[in-house]
Amino acid sequence: MTPRRVARLAGWAALTAAALFALLAVRVVRAPGRLLPADEVLHRWSVEHRPPVAEALARAITGTGTGVVPYALLVLAGLYAGRTARQRAWTVTALTLCLGAGQALRYATMTAIARPRPEIGDWAARASGWSFPSGHAATAAMTAGLVIAAPLLRGPRMPGTAVVLIGLWGAAVGLTRVYLGVHWFTDVLGSWLFATAWLCLLASTYASIRRAPLPQAL
Repeated sequence: MTPRRVARLAGWAALTAAALFALLAVRVVRAPGRLLPADEVLHRWSVEHRPPVAEALARAITGTGTGVVPYALLVLAGLYAGRTARQRAWTVTALTLCLGAGQALRYATMTAIARPRPEIGDWAARASGWSFPSGHAATAAMTAGLVIAAPLLRGPRMPGTAVVLIGLWGAAVGLTRVYLGVHWFTDVLGSWLFATAWLCLLASTYASIRRAPLPQAL
C-alpha cells in the first residue's frame, strides 16, 4: 500500500472516530444525570461482582495504565524499531511526544466536558479528576497502538503473539476502570474512540510526510 493511500485511509478513519467521539460526548452531556443505560447496568454489575482475587488482579492491571509503565513500553518499542542509535533515539523521542500530546489533548477535553465520576463509595481504586474520557483507558490504548505501530515504520515486524498481548493489555486497562467502579463504561468507550482518532491522525500525518517530495538543493 502506497503512503498516499495510507494517508487517505488513516485520515478518513481519524475523522470517523473523532465524529463518533463527538456524538458520544454530546449524548453523554445531554443525558439525564449524564448517564446512559449501559453505564448504570455495567456499574452496578461491577460493584456486585468483586471477589477479592479478581479485584486485586484488576487493581494490578489498572495500575499499568498510567505513570512510568506506558512510557517505558514506548522506550522499549523505540529501541526495538530503530536500526541505528540515531534512529532509536529519534523513534523513542517521537513516540513519547505523541503520547504526551495525546494525553494533554485528552485532559483538555475531559476538563471541558466535566462529567462526574461514579459515587466514591463504589470505588475499589484511587481516582482523581473528571470522568469522560478515562485517562487510564486512553493512555493504555494510545500506548498499545504506538507500540504496535513503531516496528512497522522502520524495523523488524513484531511477533503476532506480542501484538495480541499488547492489544489485550490496552483493552484490559480500560475495562478495569469500569470494574473497579471509578469510571462509567461510556468513559472508556469514549477513550477508545479518542485514542483511535489520535492514532489515525498520527498515521495519516506520518504517511503524508513520507510521500512528500524532498526539497531540491538550490
